[in-house]
Amino acid sequence: MSAWAHPSPIAARLRILSSIDRLPSASLAFFIPSPVNSSPPPISLSSGFSVNPRRFQKGREWFSAASSGRNPPALVEGPAGEEAREAIMEMLQEFGASKGDSAVIATNSPKYIEMLVGNVRELDEHGLWSSWNAEMEEERVDFMSLSFKKKVYHMAKSKGDGGILPLLESIGLKLSSAMLIARYLSSERLPELIEKVKFMKEMLFSSSGYEVVIGRNARRMMRHLSIFIDEDIQSTLSFFEKMEARHGGLNMIAYEDASFPYIIESFPRLLLCSTENHLKPFVGFLELVGVSKERISAILLSFPPIIFYDIEKEMKPRIHSLEKAGIGDKDIGRMLLKYPWILSSSIQGNYANILAFFYERKVPKSSVDLAIKSWPHLLGCSIQKMKSIVEQFSELGVNKKMLVPVITSSPQLLLKKPHEFLEVVSFMEEVGFDGKTIGRILCRCPEIFAANVDNTLRKKVNFLTDFGISKDCLPRVIRKYPELLLLDINNTLMPRSQNASAPRFLNVPGHIFHLLISLKVCLFS
Repeated sequence: MSAWAHPSPIAARLRILSSIDRLPSASLAFFIPSPVNSSPPPISLSSGFSVNPRRFQKGREWFSAASSGRNPPALVEGPAGEEAREAIMEMLQEFGASKGDSAVIATNSPKYIEMLVGNVRELDEHGLWSSWNAEMEEERVDFMSLSFKKKVYHMAKSKGDGGILPLLESIGLKLSSAMLIARYLSSERLPELIEKVKFMKEMLFSSSGYEVVIGRNARRMMRHLSIFIDEDIQSTLSFFEKMEARHGGLNMIAYEDASFPYIIESFPRLLLCSTENHLKPFVGFLELVGVSKERISAILLSFPPIIFYDIEKEMKPRIHSLEKAGIGDKDIGRMLLKYPWILSSSIQGNYANILAFFYERKVPKSSVDLAIKSWPHLLGCSIQKMKSIVEQFSELGVNKKMLVPVITSSPQLLLKKPHEFLEVVSFMEEVGFDGKTIGRILCRCPEIFAANVDNTLRKKVNFLTDFGISKDCLPRVIRKYPELLLLDINNTLMPRSQNASAPRFLNVPGHIFHLLISLKVCLFS
């Protein structure tokens, strides 16, 4: 008997179909082994699944027998639905699940139950139990005399998945995806899979309070990636793409009900990892290199393939290679949290390219390492993109020698797109600066060019002009104190706006003079 289709061989199935040629086409669905929906099947397991994003539906944790959360709607209602769930529970317990776990799994696998009940009713309606029974490899049973519950039980057993299929649906997978992944897990035993899912949920979703940060960092890593990538990052991006397609997008990546089904669809091999021999030692290793237990999930959710890395053969050598970039042991944990992709082969391989690029421009390796340590996302930036920004610096008069303080003070400028950088330059020209002066301001206060024009710079300029600084005087003030454009209006600028007298040669009102003097003390004291 086939484990994944109707138990009849093809020839026998054709004989059955020929005897029911008057059935409506919808009735034939039972005899055709296909997913329950019409979505294209996922691609190969090695590169992840590609399924249409399912709508987020909050439900209780499948493994918590005492959970009081909301259950998904039962598709088979009434006594038939209750008997079907009892039949599934009986089957699951037979395969080793506890009574509590089997109850929650049966309650949270409505599509699976609907499929079984539909199969049973199909055979009942057309009197086909004898034909179905004739192809069973187990002991012959008089199905016509059995109760509805027993028929469902035998139908579930005939699928041959060992209880894995309802388990996968209960954690949020579509039944069509669950069918494919269940084949991949056919060698696994149900009790071990249940415990593995429990541990993985604890491992991936224990970062209470960091959910927003995890989603924001995932977007930042994607936004600043411009190099050719390896398979690990490619599969991570595919996972991110699925998350982005659902309601809430990557903001929901750290929420169990929203992302766990997509993680399993994208990385089904996770359920083949040994809890005792791999997952627990892996978590322990991350703690050893300085990642706190509550932050480990931030790394794993942002880069799931890292879970497959062998500690001795991959993790330790790749972490050791970070020492070349001046990253010491005490910084490893912080760097992994800022940029989990730093351990991928393509990201690490780009380090040599970045060094060569800046070596040509006489930038010391120590300065490059300092920039990477501050903004490790630079390792995902292509040389072509960096070159376009450095050329923009050159057009403003920033030579090779002046480049060092710019990239060490604000390395994020190297990640800017040219049009984003030019927006700031155009704004500075609008204020009244020429290119040479803008270059000087860039060298003195590069953080200004990393700021947003509308949300930051324009608001500061408007405050200064509303405060009484004329448009003619404004360039002189900013040229003298460019840091003004970085100070917070409410916390710094407003409290220091007090009246005072000023020397006449400055030609500025007294309260503006007092503001500038107090800001000078604030900035340089």
